[in-house]
Amino acid sequence: MIAAPEHVDVLVVGAGISGISAGWHLQRHCPDRSYLILEAREAIGGTWDLFRYPGVRSDSDMHTLGFAFQPWTGEAAIADGAAILRYVQDTASAHGIDRHIRFGTRVVSADWSEREARWTVAVIGPAGHAVLTCGFIDLCSGYYDYAAGHAPVFAGSEDFGGPIVHPQFWPEKLDLGGKRVAVIGSGATAVTLVPALAQVAASVTMVQRSPSYVVAQPARDRIAAGLRRALGARLAYRLVRAKNVTLSMAFFQASRRWPERVARRMIGMAQAALGPDYDTERHFTPRYKPWDQRVCLTPDGDFFAAIGEGRAAVVTGAIERFEPGGVRMASGEWVPADVVVTATGLAVKMAGGIAFSLDGAPIDFAGRLQYRGMMFDGVPNLAFTFGYTNASWTLKADLTARYLCRLLNAMQRRAVRIATPVNEDPAMTREAFLPFSSGYIARVADQLPVQGARKPWRLHQNYLLDVLALRFGALRKNMRFDR
Repeated sequence: MIAAPEHVDVLVVGAGISGISAGWHLQRHCPDRSYLILEAREAIGGTWDLFRYPGVRSDSDMHTLGFAFQPWTGEAAIADGAAILRYVQDTASAHGIDRHIRFGTRVVSADWSEREARWTVAVIGPAGHAVLTCGFIDLCSGYYDYAAGHAPVFAGSEDFGGPIVHPQFWPEKLDLGGKRVAVIGSGATAVTLVPALAQVAASVTMVQRSPSYVVAQPARDRIAAGLRRALGARLAYRLVRAKNVTLSMAFFQASRRWPERVARRMIGMAQAALGPDYDTERHFTPRYKPWDQRVCLTPDGDFFAAIGEGRAAVVTGAIERFEPGGVRMASGEWVPADVVVTATGLAVKMAGGIAFSLDGAPIDFAGRLQYRGMMFDGVPNLAFTFGYTNASWTLKADLTARYLCRLLNAMQRRAVRIATPVNEDPAMTREAFLPFSSGYIARVADQLPVQGARKPWRLHQNYLLDVLALRFGALRKNMRFDR
C-alpha cells in the first residue's frame, strides 16, 4: 500500500522576512491550522543570509523593516546585514517558528486539483524528490533569483586580468587591501559598497551610466532612544514605527506632487555635503523624477564623506570596454582598477521559479491581474508577498500575512475550501504591475503580472490604504468561495 503524501493546511515557501512573518501570523490567528515553511537554502534569513558583501545594510529604517510583532531594540536605525540576520533568526526562535522550517528543500512544481481542492507540490530535498499536498500556498520567496544576478557583458572583460565580482556572490577571502576598485552601478548596492570598500582599498571609483538620487539619513534615531528609555521597548517601537511610516509616506507624496521641488532639495543636499565646487549636475542629477526609482540611502552621509575626503570618486558615462588594468569610458576617460565590482542589479524571478498549473494546465502569471497586491485573478488558494518599492518590505509582508489569516478564518467559518479572486470586468484597463523605471523591473516588464484601474485590482503602494483594504476590507469583494 502506497502511503499518502504529507499534507499541511498552509505551505509557506521561503524562510526570509516574509516567511517568518507568515509563520507568526498563522500561529497567532489560525492556531488550529497546520503549516510548514520550505526553505531552499540551509538557513533562515533570505536576502540577509545571502548577501555578504562589505557594508551590506538595510535601505529602510529598522523600525519599519522590523516586524510589527517583534520590536527592534538595536541602537542603529539603519542596521548592518549581520544584525538584521540575527534579528530575523532570533524572532523565528523566540516564537518557535524555526520548528516549522524544512531546510534544503526547493519547490519545483505545484498543481491545483479542482476536484480535490488542494495543491500537489513536488519538491527536491535532502532525501531527493518528494511530493506533499496542501490546502493553501503562501509564496514568501521574494522576487529575484538567488542563483544569478544581472550581469551584463562588457566588451574586453576577458582582457581585464583582475577579479570581476558580483556583490550577490562576494568571495569570502577577497583581499582589497591596497587595490584600486571600480564599482559599476549607481543603485543602493553601489552606494553601500563604495564607503565600505574605501576603508580598505587604495582607491574606489563608482562608474555609473546615469545618476541616482542619494539622500543622507542619521544612522541612529535619537527620538527612538529617548522613547525607549521613557516608555519601554514595545510602546516606543510602535510610536517610532508610526512616525517613520508617516514621514516616509509624506516624502513620497511630496515627491509625486512637487517632483521638481523635491529633486532640487535632494540635489541641493548632495551639493552641501560635497562642497560648492563639486559637479552635482553631472554626477547627482538623475534623468528621472524622484521615486520613479528607489531613492538611495546613505547613513550619516558616509557615501558623501568618502567622496569628499578623496577616498572615493564618481565617474558618469557609458563604458566602452574593459582593458588590462582598468575601464575605458566612451568619453575616453580612463578608470584604473585592479578589481571590478559589477553592482549591476538583480535578476527577477517571479513565483519563486515554481512551475504552477491548474489541473495540469500551466499558469502564466505574465499579464495576469493581481488581487490586493497578494493574489492572482483566476488562481485559487495562492497568495504571494511583494513588499513596497517606496517603503519597507516588511510593512507589506505583515499586512499580507494578516490578510491571509483573515481569509483562512472566513473560509473556515463558511465551511468552504476554495477562494479564487475573479475579475468580472474583462474590459477594465490594465496597467504596469509596478510604476517603476528601475532596470531590474524594466528588463522583465513583459513577464510580470499587471494591476487594474480599480480596487481591489489596484496596487496602492500606500501603507495606510493597504491597512484599510487588507485589515478591514470586505473579503467577499471579487472573491469566489467554493466548497
